[in-house]
Amino acid sequence: MGEIEGTYRVLQTPGSRLGVQKNSGVSTLEPGQNLSSAIASAPAKAHERSLQIKIKLLDNTVEVLDIESKSYGQKLLTEVFNRLNLVESDYFGIEFQNMQSYWIWLEPMKPTIKQIRRPKNTMLRLAVKFFPPDPGQLQEEYTRYLFALQIKRDLAEEHLTCNDNTAALLISHLLQSEIGDFDESGDREHLKNNQYFPNQDRLQGKILEFHRKHIGQTPAESDFQVLEIARKLEMYGMRFHLASDREGTKINLAVSHTGVLVFQGNTKINTFNWSKIRKISFKRKRFLIKLHPEVHGPYQDTLEFLLGSRDECKNFWKICVEYHTFFRLFDQPKPKSKAVFFSRGSSFRYSGRTQKQLVDYVKESGLKKIPYERRHSKTRMSAHTLNPDAPKQNLSFTDGLRTPGSNICTYSSLHSDHVLSANIASLPTFTESNAYFLEPRMLHTRNLPAEGNSGSSEETGKKVVQEPGSPVLQSFQGSQVASFKMKTPMTLNPPFQVNMNSSGQGSSPLLSPVLSDVGGARIEEEDETRRKRYPADKAYFIAKEILATERTYLKDLEVLTVWFRSAVVKEKAMPDGLMSLFFSNIDPIYEFHSGFLKELEQRLVLWEGRSSASTKGDYQRIGDVMLKNMHTLKELTSYLQKHDEVLTELEKATKRIKKLEMVYKEFELQKVCYLPLNTFLLKPIQRLMHYKLILGRLCKHYTPDHRDYVDCRSSLKEITEMTSRLQNSLIRLENFQKLTELQHDLLGIDNLVAAGREFIREGCLYKLTKKGLQQRMFFLFSDMLLYTSKGVTGTNQFKIHGHLPLHGMLVEESENEWSVPHCFTIYSAQKTIVVAASTRLEMGKWMEDLNMAIEMAKKTSDKSDMVLENSLCSRSNRSSDEVSLEQESEEDIHSSRSSLDRQSHHRANTTMHVCWYRNTSVSMTDHSVAVENQLSGYLLRKFKNSNGWQKLWVVFTNFCLFFYKTHQDDYPLASLPLLGYAVSIPVEADGIQKDYVFKLQFKSHVYFFRAESKYTFERWMEVIKRATSSPGRSSLHIPKDEKEKTTN
Repeated sequence: MGEIEGTYRVLQTPGSRLGVQKNSGVSTLEPGQNLSSAIASAPAKAHERSLQIKIKLLDNTVEVLDIESKSYGQKLLTEVFNRLNLVESDYFGIEFQNMQSYWIWLEPMKPTIKQIRRPKNTMLRLAVKFFPPDPGQLQEEYTRYLFALQIKRDLAEEHLTCNDNTAALLISHLLQSEIGDFDESGDREHLKNNQYFPNQDRLQGKILEFHRKHIGQTPAESDFQVLEIARKLEMYGMRFHLASDREGTKINLAVSHTGVLVFQGNTKINTFNWSKIRKISFKRKRFLIKLHPEVHGPYQDTLEFLLGSRDECKNFWKICVEYHTFFRLFDQPKPKSKAVFFSRGSSFRYSGRTQKQLVDYVKESGLKKIPYERRHSKTRMSAHTLNPDAPKQNLSFTDGLRTPGSNICTYSSLHSDHVLSANIASLPTFTESNAYFLEPRMLHTRNLPAEGNSGSSEETGKKVVQEPGSPVLQSFQGSQVASFKMKTPMTLNPPFQVNMNSSGQGSSPLLSPVLSDVGGARIEEEDETRRKRYPADKAYFIAKEILATERTYLKDLEVLTVWFRSAVVKEKAMPDGLMSLFFSNIDPIYEFHSGFLKELEQRLVLWEGRSSASTKGDYQRIGDVMLKNMHTLKELTSYLQKHDEVLTELEKATKRIKKLEMVYKEFELQKVCYLPLNTFLLKPIQRLMHYKLILGRLCKHYTPDHRDYVDCRSSLKEITEMTSRLQNSLIRLENFQKLTELQHDLLGIDNLVAAGREFIREGCLYKLTKKGLQQRMFFLFSDMLLYTSKGVTGTNQFKIHGHLPLHGMLVEESENEWSVPHCFTIYSAQKTIVVAASTRLEMGKWMEDLNMAIEMAKKTSDKSDMVLENSLCSRSNRSSDEVSLEQESEEDIHSSRSSLDRQSHHRANTTMHVCWYRNTSVSMTDHSVAVENQLSGYLLRKFKNSNGWQKLWVVFTNFCLFFYKTHQDDYPLASLPLLGYAVSIPVEADGIQKDYVFKLQFKSHVYFFRAESKYTFERWMEVIKRATSSPGRSSLHIPKDEKEKTTN
């Protein structure tokens, strides 16, 4: 009585990926047995009575199979997979409805008759069981076809919920796959006879409009597009299991490759990653998740959910076991030794191949082409398995340019998955072990003819595409969008090439760097070809930098003009007056830069010679384009000057309107909002500073007699005038933005944004208490010093423990007095505290800034003490000569939490959290320097222990590298905070035999990045060095030998 009925121990440490050998689960196979031999040895009579089983396939055809009545489920699965000639069969399963009418999976290791009560009257159906995070992991075209049919089924059954635009786009690709190119009468007739979506009649106009743009797209390309769009939806692959939490709140549980997910309605409110889970179990109808101690400490380490019945609970537990084994382990689980007398609990374990085994099998097998039929498709026959004589098709994810005629805005669901899966609990965020599903590996085809292509050098040999992964601008009602004109996106070509004749065998673009290092040779080959083909002039690479950073900047503007607008309009959370003020000042800027980007793209195409223009030499310059657009931008400075008001009014409204505050916070948790939201409002003014710096480099490079020099010099003059007028405004905005960001992140203060208060430094110090040195986060302002601790609240906020006014404060070094390295004492009117820094350099920075802030506080005209009792947690004061060694209570450090409320994950790559985990600090001066040092572009990345190079679009901003598959992606796949990292050139021991490679290292974490040219390499080295190392005036505090030791 009271025993756990079924358990499954997840033995890996947090962040492990696809298991180490010791992490394997347990199987019910006998030692030495494999699955096929176990089935073959199962007892069966020679003339056993057969059963007729009806199975509905994914194309809705029904197959009737004769199987022996006592045969195991694996026999039925094998029969179905053999009939379909399905190679990547482990992604699929057979499901049926039990007596309680909920769907369960057929188990391979149990007799079929024991699972299906009335087999003659039961309709089984083939379905996708395991949904990989990226369709690029599916190596067979036939597998992708079946996955597309599953998406079609989910769309019709309302499992895959999405907005109307996304539904129409999905259906249009399904139409292209099934009936071919657009024909209005044929489309209408087909839609009349086939139901893809509930109430699809109201979407018919949009469906036809989208389908018209897919002319020439093959069925295989359409299938891939369906999967690319579907995978970005929050409900992709989700199967809900009704449950409730400890408080009785109704929720839905689901499982995916990332872990166990919790939904309220269709909104995801929590994710328990596999790396954080120690064990999953069930007891009657209670589902239990035991977390690793380092995730939540000794508090609330076991989460409990109540399902409808014991059978439902066990069914969900089984699905979790299978998902974990399939996606996280390298090898098939080892056999479990059977108990001699009796055993407790369920013995169920996953018995199929893991994803890694399946991938290896498909890659290593020499299989013949087998044609298959696409029902309803004009292109009937295709091939889904390949032999060595016919090399495997290569899918190249297009990272090409949009053409000048196309609009910047493209399509995607505005209900994408909101939570960026980045676990700061085991920094660095972007490591080989914990970022497996955030790092897609791309396949690269050989260069195709350049004729008709439009793109920068990174996109050579690939067709132009308007990838349907970007947001579509919806039509909004109201005055706030009066000035916002909507353009029609134009999909020009498929987003990838199917190349059946390319030499060499392609490999799967698996997400995990542990699994695959494919594509390295191809990338190097393409890289060399591209370097020989394109201009090598430094001016060309400076122009490319303008283009690359402009792309990133426009995507940042879309966060506001498209995504945030959609969120506030949908919830009707923002007053009309604020809507008008907000968007009327940002929309014209977005419109201007959309056109500017097209001109830059067109000029680079002509510069690179990928055009039929006869006078290519006249286009190998950028100054004329810059001058023309700087004149136009000058007319928009009135909008930029109002951003101060916009930011202030937005902050006031979020405090006043609870609904807007909730929408604001929820939006900041979306993947697309990869920085604090108000940071994006600073981007337009910051962009002017970037233009000034880039044009300055260009003018420095040119000689006065160069034909482009005069235009560049005039452009620099124009932009300098604008920046000089807006410089003071930018300083105020940056300070205001930082204060509001901290206001959201700190618990125990209500009015951090106060007149005259300036942010100076934030960082980690160790405070001396009765327990010894305790880690604390300190925040220095122009009038006070706050110190906080990080609790285990779901939001990861910092709780304020104390504040010290700067007026009358004294700081002095006290290493000798306390025998603590890098220690100094802070004397204030309220109390005296002793703190220690991680290095002498950090101590120097803090003492320098504290002394500077104290001097500034003395000079202020207002000498009155800042009374903060109403805004800060009240703490008992001590005499000035008493050193504060108070015993801080556990309640101060750990805040209580329930299983659901306050579990939304706070963004973990903010400078505050990175400083906490890296034991470092950042000043406002560092932030200002980082603003000047932002960069975007394609880089090849390599891990320390890997062989191949992976091409990624990389954005450096806010002390952090953000990684994208292509520049068209709406949100980053992963991020790597660089505070604490050192950048250098590889040494001989690293074994890097390539040019233009730089090395990033933090302790044992090492990454190599390879640039395309000397200029690009030097720029990346420069911006990373400047933004991550800021000795400043504090270098005066450090002896020379100590400084050298620190930098090394």
